[in-house]
Amino acid sequence: MKLYDELVARGLIAQVTNEEEIREMIDNGKATFYIGFDPTADSLHVGHFMALCLMKRLQMAGNKPIALIGGGTGMVGDPSGRTDMRSMMTVETIQHNCDCFKKQMERFIEFGEGKAQMVNNADWLMDLNYIELLREVGACFSVNNMLRAECYKQRMEKGLSFLEFNYMIMQSYDFYYLFQHYGCNMQFGGNDQWSNMLGGTELIRRKLGKDAHAMTITLLLNSEGKKMGKTAAGAVWLDPNKTSPYDFYQYWRNVEDADVLKCIRMLTFLPLEQIDEMDKWEGSQLNQAKEILAYELTALVHGKEEAEKAQASAKALFGGGGNKDSMPTTTLTQAQFEDGQMGAISLLVACGLAPSRGEARRLIQQGGVSVNDQKVTDIDRKWDLDAFKGEGVIVKKGKKVFHRVLVEE
Repeated sequence: MKLYDELVARGLIAQVTNEEEIREMIDNGKATFYIGFDPTADSLHVGHFMALCLMKRLQMAGNKPIALIGGGTGMVGDPSGRTDMRSMMTVETIQHNCDCFKKQMERFIEFGEGKAQMVNNADWLMDLNYIELLREVGACFSVNNMLRAECYKQRMEKGLSFLEFNYMIMQSYDFYYLFQHYGCNMQFGGNDQWSNMLGGTELIRRKLGKDAHAMTITLLLNSEGKKMGKTAAGAVWLDPNKTSPYDFYQYWRNVEDADVLKCIRMLTFLPLEQIDEMDKWEGSQLNQAKEILAYELTALVHGKEEAEKAQASAKALFGGGGNKDSMPTTTLTQAQFEDGQMGAISLLVACGLAPSRGEARRLIQQGGVSVNDQKVTDIDRKWDLDAFKGEGVIVKKGKKVFHRVLVEE
């Protein structure tokens, strides 16, 4: 099976322009393509995961990826999928986030001469002259068409700032610039980005003629992928210091039954023939599929050694072995204890099992918290500092989330 057909079979393709040309270019390693990443944090999260896997697949087939870091567009903020305006970041924060992104991307794609490139659109957007941009690019865009775009329509009721209104023009200019200076002939993005991406393709054709070959393709799951990155306790990060390999493994181990085969198709590199066999699985076999998914993705992000440790730890915990050494652990300072005691609500927040005191209170009231195998029923329950010494205490949230809590000696 050729690569394009494989991408379709894995459920990755939603919409394309010039399908036959795109198929020929991808299958024969002729695509120089870009995917954009806005540096809104100092780590990528699982919402970016599918894009990274796609870049890896395409590079393995001889195509050349360009990872576009939105250092310039990050100064404006993408209104797509949002109900409010993003907070503004400093140039220093954006640059720090860009540096962190590259380190994480290097686990997936190979950078270097003739290989993948990383570029920052701040390099050309920050130096643009406003009047020149209006004359050169602004005339190519219809305001009426822009307002019909889904990324703007959903913001109109609550208010769309003129700052954000420019995002489509800036993203379109990115493709125009990359086409001219980097030989970039294709762009990939989520289905929530379709209007912005069409704007870039149209800008190239209007400025450089109808024969300019600029291709656009969208991914089925990318907008869902952004939702994947969020859980009740915050984001699931690719940085092991933010989300431990064990927690990362457990995130995928706990996907819904209806989603597990979809995730295996889209995100793993297992052969389609093997995945097709899994389509017949049901009942307890789906738990095996979830273990396969969790192991494969943890190995991709954190390496096989960490994936094996996470898998062994999970099996030990759920089998009653209680493998504390490989369990996610938080070490508290004695200053965090009030009069030598730690309350149940404070404990959940301190070890990251609840994002707020209100959420911690709700978890306890719903019977979803245990400490050392004893269900916590009283929101005012407290433990003495000495209980956290030695091997510490084991906090359990729900049925599958375990956390070890120690105190500094």
